[in-house]
Amino acid sequence: MNSEVKPADAVAWAGPDPTVATVTIRSLQRAMRERKSFAALTCYDATTARWLERAGVPVLLVGDTAAEVVLGFPNTLHAPLDFLIALTAAVRRGAPRTLVMADMPFLSYQASDAEGVRNAGRFMTEGMADCVKLEVDASFAPLVRQISRAGIPVVAHIGSRPQHAKQVGGYAAAGKTADDALRIIADADAMLEAGAAMLLVEATPVEVTEEIVSRSRVPVIGCGAGAVCHGQVVVLHDLLGLTERQPPFALPIVQLGRQIADMADQWKSRVRGGSLGEHPYALSDEERGEFLRRLGRSTRP
Repeated sequence: MNSEVKPADAVAWAGPDPTVATVTIRSLQRAMRERKSFAALTCYDATTARWLERAGVPVLLVGDTAAEVVLGFPNTLHAPLDFLIALTAAVRRGAPRTLVMADMPFLSYQASDAEGVRNAGRFMTEGMADCVKLEVDASFAPLVRQISRAGIPVVAHIGSRPQHAKQVGGYAAAGKTADDALRIIADADAMLEAGAAMLLVEATPVEVTEEIVSRSRVPVIGCGAGAVCHGQVVVLHDLLGLTERQPPFALPIVQLGRQIADMADQWKSRVRGGSLGEHPYALSDEERGEFLRRLGRSTRP
């Protein structure tokens, strides 16, 4: 294991002051060299992005998990390409100084390398992303090389890959046998050789993650892959307490779901009681008189 990435040596990095600095891949590389771990969160709208940037979160992932938490589908396969591009642009407008990572959805890059490069370019131009994330194994190395050659930073997502969940009957951890663990390490090596700007490792045993981090020349972001990673990303809605079940590495920090339900109950009570607060909109005396005259109503007291 690389001594530079031991969890005991790492310190939390909240990112540069979002009011004065812009986060780039170079910022994350510097954090990696300085053994400063960085936080990342999924985000799907401009308003939330604005608040997360104000909090100093340096990386926002516009994940294909939007299919689940925004659109209500049972898995990530149903995230439309144009929809995710629009969400990516929204997050960029809300967080102009944060590094915005776009998630390339199912079938946006698997059919052909040319289509993959073209769609990655759309995320950069229309979505104004800083980088794109692809769920890959070693067989995707030629595509990662082509996208990188086009000047688009690639985040290679290895380990557990939700877009492939149907093949194994649902979401599952990866690398739990020696053969599978070695395959994931080979995937990481292939992605580094192909020019990936970052790696994202999901749901792997810590021994597998440690080996990947020790080999990596670029930042490694974990999602349920252990504390050894340079950065950590989880689904925002899990931390907010908005999902029915959360993974053990993304337990709620607040219970916003309950707060929303309480707010709705209070609003219903206000509506029933007519306690809507002050009504700020009114006609002037002159316009009120003219309004009533045109309605044929008397303006006499």
